[in-house]
Amino acid sequence: MGARRFRWVLHVDLDQFLAAVEILRHPELAGLPVIVGGRGDPAERTVVSTASYEARAYGVRSGMPLRVAVRKVPDAVVLPVDHPAYEAVSARVMEALRGMGTVVEVLGWDEAFLGYDGEDPEAFARAAQRAVLDATALRCSVGIGDTKVRAKIATGFGKPAGVYRLTAQNWFEVMGERPTVDLWGVGPRISKRLAALGIDTVAQLAAADGAVLTAELGPRMGAWYGELGRGEGSAVVDDTPWVARGHSRETTYQHNLTTAEQVAAALRELAAQAHADTEAEGRAVVRVGLKVRYAPFVTRTFSRKLPAPTRSLEAVTAAVLDLAAGLEPGREVRLLGVRAEMVMPDDGTDAETTPVRGRI
Repeated sequence: MGARRFRWVLHVDLDQFLAAVEILRHPELAGLPVIVGGRGDPAERTVVSTASYEARAYGVRSGMPLRVAVRKVPDAVVLPVDHPAYEAVSARVMEALRGMGTVVEVLGWDEAFLGYDGEDPEAFARAAQRAVLDATALRCSVGIGDTKVRAKIATGFGKPAGVYRLTAQNWFEVMGERPTVDLWGVGPRISKRLAALGIDTVAQLAAADGAVLTAELGPRMGAWYGELGRGEGSAVVDDTPWVARGHSRETTYQHNLTTAEQVAAALRELAAQAHADTEAEGRAVVRVGLKVRYAPFVTRTFSRKLPAPTRSLEAVTAAVLDLAAGLEPGREVRLLGVRAEMVMPDDGTDAETTPVRGRI
């Protein structure tokens, strides 16, 4: 169907998706604290992907180290991540939503935007919930908004398994006194930078001087955060297939890497994996990135544009190792990641010989 602007945007979000899929597969887990993460081994360095609501009641959250989560809930059922199972269920969810005859913009395994132009978005939201439930036996929450931002944030007020509408009319009533970190797109780091400017709430961000935001966050992002504080943004829903800009591979090591030789060997392996992903798409690499997490938990990232697009594994590996020369000598490493960014299909360039215009 392509991209269309709609009167209403609906954000559909599956409730506790990974845990819910596991409970469907293992009904005896219903009502128990279930944690999904890594290979299901709390002894390994891995994090929580999803926790059931029963586990969340003890403070378990996505991204939390698995060993910490298990300390919070010693009797939790810990399961490994099963990508193929989740992808299969997700495909059924999206097929059910597309069957409603509207544009469906997929955001991930467990969420999507839908467009709606009718008079009763709540009825349409409930119809979407029934479609998903009938197709998969899973429940979802639906946020209704007049922009994508408001729809996405509204979903949180509808959980679990509810429907909530957030528009220009009730935006400040609902969101005005909330901290900026409650906004979609504002994380702890940005909220701290805003707090340093005396901006603590959504209403304060909405009223902030654009020049102040631009000076602190840059001309593009400063303006964007101001719009975010007002809940403004696009109401265009686009079902155009997503095209990856790049592929990343990273590993958290069970034992810290302590020598430059260990780091180099690990980076060669990660570079080969990321390069294989780009080769599967037949697109040349134009930029490489390196992520390092030193022990105990300090993360740094580096990136570099290549002199010309390349499909050479040797050139990609050499660029990654060159970035690694900037790592702090003597520091133990617990995580490494490599990213390979590619020529985009609409760049109109010859991937083998033509330099890419601008930054990808």
